[in-house]
Amino acid sequence: MGKPLAYLITFRTHGTWLHGDIRGTVDRKHNVYGSPRLLHDPVRKDYTRTQLKVEPVLLDAARRSAVLKAINETCVKRNWKLLAINIRTNHVHLVVDIGDSTPETAIVAFKANATRSLRERGAWTSDRSPWVEKGSRRYLWKETSIDAAIDYVNNRQGDDLPFEF
Repeated sequence: MGKPLAYLITFRTHGTWLHGDIRGTVDRKHNVYGSPRLLHDPVRKDYTRTQLKVEPVLLDAARRSAVLKAINETCVKRNWKLLAINIRTNHVHLVVDIGDSTPETAIVAFKANATRSLRERGAWTSDRSPWVEKGSRRYLWKETSIDAAIDYVNNRQGDDLPFEF
């Protein structure tokens, strides 16, 4: 079947979308393609919140700027083509052509370099990662899928958020 033309990659900050959340979640016992998300469960959400090792991580303007810098540098260094990016307060969306690399490799590289950039700016001091484990990757096989993903990232995330440079 070949390789996808690009990927829609999303990764979240720690503690900002917990099991039991009204938006629905997937846990290890219910992680089957096509199965419904877990329903809203305030008791489970409260319990999950008590299990967090650090407070939920939000990306303010300075943090978003550091993450943007790191992702751009990662793409340049690895010769990946960044087609769209939108860094929100609790997650990052990007559409990227990563050549022969795997999306898992890309997610690890993006998160590691973003964390390094945050630390260099003093915007992250914990020894833990500010990111949840893993991330979402959608395979984009057609130009129309890439166009739709770019539109989603650029135009369907709400109002633009400020950056600090």
